[in-house]
Amino acid sequence: MKQTNVDPRAVKPRARGPSAAVMRLMRKMGVMPKISPTERQALEAGHVWIDGDLFAGKANFKSLMSQPYNKLSDREQAFLDGPVMELCRLIPAWEINQTRHVSDEVLAFIKAKGFMGMLIPQEYGGLGFSWLAISTVLQTLNQVSVGAATFVTIANSLSAAELIKHYGTQAQKDFYLPRLASGEMVPCFGLTEPKAGSDAASMEASGHVFRDNDGVVKISLNFEKRYMTLGPVADLTTLACQLFDPGHLLGRVDEKGQPVSDIGITCVLLHKGTPGFTSGEHHMPIGDAFYNGPLHGKEVVVSLDNIIGGVEGAGLGWRMLMEQLAGGRAISLPAGAMAGMNLATTATGAYSMVRRQFNMPIGVMDGIAEKVAFINAMTYMMEAARVGVCSAIDDGVKPPVTSGALKLISTEVGAQAVIAGMDVMAGAGVMQGPSNILGRLYTSLPVGKTVEGASIMTRTMLTYGQGAVRCHPYALRIVKALEADEPAAFRNSLLGWVGHIVLGVGRTARLDVLRGRTGGIPAGVAPQTHTYYRRLAWAAARFGKLTDLALLTMGAKLKVLGMLSGRFTDAFTWMLLAEMALLRFEREGRRQEDLPLLAYSCEYALQRVQEAFEGIYSNWDAPVVGFFMRAVGKQMLRLNSLSHGPSDKLTKKAAATTQTYNEQFLRLNEGTFFPSEDKLGLGRLLKAFRLETESRPVIAKIVKAQKAKTLRRSDIRPALVNDALAGGVIDSAEAQLLHDAYQAMSDAITVDTFEPDQYFL
Repeated sequence: MKQTNVDPRAVKPRARGPSAAVMRLMRKMGVMPKISPTERQALEAGHVWIDGDLFAGKANFKSLMSQPYNKLSDREQAFLDGPVMELCRLIPAWEINQTRHVSDEVLAFIKAKGFMGMLIPQEYGGLGFSWLAISTVLQTLNQVSVGAATFVTIANSLSAAELIKHYGTQAQKDFYLPRLASGEMVPCFGLTEPKAGSDAASMEASGHVFRDNDGVVKISLNFEKRYMTLGPVADLTTLACQLFDPGHLLGRVDEKGQPVSDIGITCVLLHKGTPGFTSGEHHMPIGDAFYNGPLHGKEVVVSLDNIIGGVEGAGLGWRMLMEQLAGGRAISLPAGAMAGMNLATTATGAYSMVRRQFNMPIGVMDGIAEKVAFINAMTYMMEAARVGVCSAIDDGVKPPVTSGALKLISTEVGAQAVIAGMDVMAGAGVMQGPSNILGRLYTSLPVGKTVEGASIMTRTMLTYGQGAVRCHPYALRIVKALEADEPAAFRNSLLGWVGHIVLGVGRTARLDVLRGRTGGIPAGVAPQTHTYYRRLAWAAARFGKLTDLALLTMGAKLKVLGMLSGRFTDAFTWMLLAEMALLRFEREGRRQEDLPLLAYSCEYALQRVQEAFEGIYSNWDAPVVGFFMRAVGKQMLRLNSLSHGPSDKLTKKAAATTQTYNEQFLRLNEGTFFPSEDKLGLGRLLKAFRLETESRPVIAKIVKAQKAKTLRRSDIRPALVNDALAGGVIDSAEAQLLHDAYQAMSDAITVDTFEPDQYFL
């Protein structure tokens, strides 16, 4: 295998002609960003999806409506209804949180039922589930206990099973996959180091190829890893390291035929107990407890067969990681974020009607309704994105830009939704104990923002930086032509880009004047949604024009203009989310009762796009152009706004979608685990909510009597209920219903108390 690490311009004569002269000028001026080898592998991983349409400035709604929006198979749904629900009931969430220990009983159930082999093909003893099913299982389990869920999450995300499944030798598949599927081997992935976090390509972990005393070629590993989830208990570590071959024992040569000693990032399988390899120490993560700790290795000797893919896989580790993360970022972290959002939706809708103040449910107060509406609509939109992107991945598409954006926005908005839920639940949210519903997930919010690329880096560097080059119709072609010094390819790409810019400017101007009215609406969509398609087409055109302008006027500087890139990321992400919400609404049969959620989602998303555009115009870092954009463009932008956000009237309607215990409430909360009604916390709250809903017609009779002044003014309490019964306002069955509802509501809002010997550990 040849190592292609030589500039191709070094092996052919310098190009001549007008195109070559323009090429050299563009290189000198730094018009296009330079791409490192690791960046190239990231750019070449995966596929351009509907995200390419947005970067091209053309919202392709026909393509959007042709995207898959899948459901679970019968076998997957049966697993969710059976073993997943059994596991949720078996997990002692509060106990795990306090002891930080997942019991042998819970682990045995996880292993016996195949939870650790969901991604592994059935031929190797796994379940062979879709990514949508895996995401849905993780979404459910994380609501109950992050600590227990991590055994399932790590086994079914970027670790040994996924890498061996795609890149392993047949011998590795035959040996490891059955053991990983059964849980005989618990995996972890060793990537992050003290000095190489988000910049994982700069890792210092090293492997040196050598020949031992018996003449066998092996690898000696030295490393210090940290933040390894399941690291303290893992039997099998997938270790990422820089591999070196100082003696040229692997026989690698470059394009000039010269021996190569720097092989590159490599993934090596490392068994617990291997001499020199130590694990077992624990970090103590914030929030809901889960197993996490460092890994240490000093002169750990392993066979070349331990390289994933064998000797041929040496140096291909970064490519493996980028190819799998191209889709994988859309799986585990978004599922974990959705766990919090689902729980917040269910709990706050119910709590807002069960909790009463000032003789009314707090949910009818505008301030509370505003929070509930935000939670409901963001959950609706984010669930649409989760299902839509997982469906695309199951359909064979791995969209790295969209996956990174979904990981970023789900953890950010998921945190906002849980915080909003804590605001609604107030004291019941902050008093810890088995009755607390949101507290454990609330304290765990920072964890999701640090995994698979810290959120700050993902927003300010990765998403737009990668998207502007990879998803743009011409940028990557021009960069490749510049690097390869190919004038013909450069000329064709540059002319295509010029034509693209001219058409984009015209399209944007037309849509600006007509406020998107010629943007194109897909045939057959709900008439109430036409305005959102028009405005999204308008926003996409402006986004594409700004991307072209950014590449032309700032080029390579975009790599360091993180705040500006972050605003581009915001605009792209919220456009994408609005598209996913529209796709969900159509695929679910255009349910009119869900229209307030869709409308709120789209108005909120377009408002965020508008804010991002205003920030871009205000901070354009280029002479002349920047002045014009700040002085003229920004003012025009504000006068011609995409959206001012959801109205108060719409907000109240969106809140009401989860404030009645009915079919819609149950359907919108299908992603939430509903414990039995006698269980502390959510179980008791749901019982109270059901009874509160059932008692509303009876309460209406009492309120009517109060307005007629035949019954005294007071909140609905036992004494008033008895007066209403005595006065003939309600009958005995209705009185009993109100008494039952009052008791259930009292139980639901009660927080935990502890005796001194329980409180002081």
